[in-house]
Amino acid sequence: MNLDDFKSFPNIDTQNFLSYVDALPDQLQKAWELGQALPLPDWQGIQQVVIAGMGGSAIGGDLLEAYSRLTCRVPIVVHRDYDLPAWARGPQTLCIASSHSGNTEEVLSSFKVALASGCRCLSISTGGKLAQASKEAGTPLWTFVHAGQPRTAVGFSFGLLLALLRRLELIPDPSSELTNAIHAMQEQQPHLQAHVPVVKNPAKRMAGQLIGRWVTVLGSGILAPVARRWKCQISEVGKAWAQFEYLPEADHNTLAGTQQPAELLPRMMTLFLRAPSDHSRNRLRAEITRQVFMLDGFNTDFIDAQGETPLAHLWTCLHFGDYATYYLAMAYDVDPTPITVMESLKEQLKSLH
Repeated sequence: MNLDDFKSFPNIDTQNFLSYVDALPDQLQKAWELGQALPLPDWQGIQQVVIAGMGGSAIGGDLLEAYSRLTCRVPIVVHRDYDLPAWARGPQTLCIASSHSGNTEEVLSSFKVALASGCRCLSISTGGKLAQASKEAGTPLWTFVHAGQPRTAVGFSFGLLLALLRRLELIPDPSSELTNAIHAMQEQQPHLQAHVPVVKNPAKRMAGQLIGRWVTVLGSGILAPVARRWKCQISEVGKAWAQFEYLPEADHNTLAGTQQPAELLPRMMTLFLRAPSDHSRNRLRAEITRQVFMLDGFNTDFIDAQGETPLAHLWTCLHFGDYATYYLAMAYDVDPTPITVMESLKEQLKSLH
């Protein structure tokens, strides 16, 4: 498809996925405000936090952990599986069960184990079985209204968690930095929207670079989970294969795998996410690593985060990726909303209980 023909997008985007991408800055603001008003006990003595979630409901936890890593006084672990780690026991552990639908079986399993293990529990959901289980157990339930796919609710999955950690006094007040991040997203957005032609729209041009290529996204520090988000969006929105890697870890293994199979290397695209807040050594690593990839025949590019603060860097880079992967879906002529193969898998699993 011609990405300048934006009036034809609704013919492919039958459920208006684009509206959720456009609304992300407002969603993040709404989530933060909602998180100030939802019920929360006067919990003291929390020594560790585990966030149980999958897919779009887990990425908010990844973003929170990366953002708060240098300021949060307790460890935060995102748990993507059934049950819980053995250390998640007793009232010193806060278990946050996050499921957009409320019906994610892995999260329901974790919530059940958390209750049995005496953890303090809080649920985040739009409803479903998790909301019901939370009501029955008498644990705090934070609900929000969102009709789209979980991956379009990343503002909620992060903003509510950020508000929770602040209200528990586990992190310093991030409100001014959040305001700055939302403002940076809003400043960037007019250049990325659908009506802006390819020649002036960097997100559309990036989508053009990704067409027909196996994509790897690398990030470090606060942008490491954003690399994961890009990968997930390429797969779920664009219905295309992709992977993510973290720096500096990738330089200790992945870098050695850039020579074979030689016939496929020209079809590869390696994207390096970078921000002014990156560790200086990781910025240097990204430069040198990109040179190695280029010399070995890979297509490569940098994606530069915008804004003045680490939180702005995180959100502008993520939002850019959401636009780019939406345009990739348009270029591939695929509807960005349906995830038929994933829904089919869930139905198969249900039938085998």
